[in-house]
Amino acid sequence: MSQRRRGGKGSRRVEVSIDEEQGVFMISVAAELADMHPQTLRIYEAKGLINPKRSPRNTRLYSQRDVERLRRIQQMTADSGLNLAGVEAVLGMEREVEKMRTELARARARARELERRLSLEITRSQDRVNTEIIPYGAYESAIPRSHRTVHIRVKRSPGETGKESF
Repeated sequence: MSQRRRGGKGSRRVEVSIDEEQGVFMISVAAELADMHPQTLRIYEAKGLINPKRSPRNTRLYSQRDVERLRRIQQMTADSGLNLAGVEAVLGMEREVEKMRTELARARARARELERRLSLEITRSQDRVNTEIIPYGAYESAIPRSHRTVHIRVKRSPGETGKESF
């Protein structure tokens, strides 16, 4: 928490910035900020929809993020008509989507790193060979099909059956 004082003669203004995760609001304040009854917050906590911090004396302390979550729950129940089981399902799916986004971002970063390393290795290999590396089969389509088959004549000794094949 940080505080700054501003103002000229006779006036004093204090600006406070609070970490979104820090529990600072007691249940009555959080309920008012979310436009709910304090008992509703207790019910949401019992259902696992919200998990406020606790003071050393075990008083519930809600963070700004908790209040935003309460407003989101209220929007889902009041505006969208979801019951608490539906809200729980939606919040669970949102958590899963967020986990998948995180995993996808990691996978993309890993793919970029592997592409970078592969590109460096190709460049090093090209420098070592001092020639262009041509992918296998790159010129295959340019050769007429009739020229692709190779026939090898084998001279046989008298008495060989000629049944062997290569």
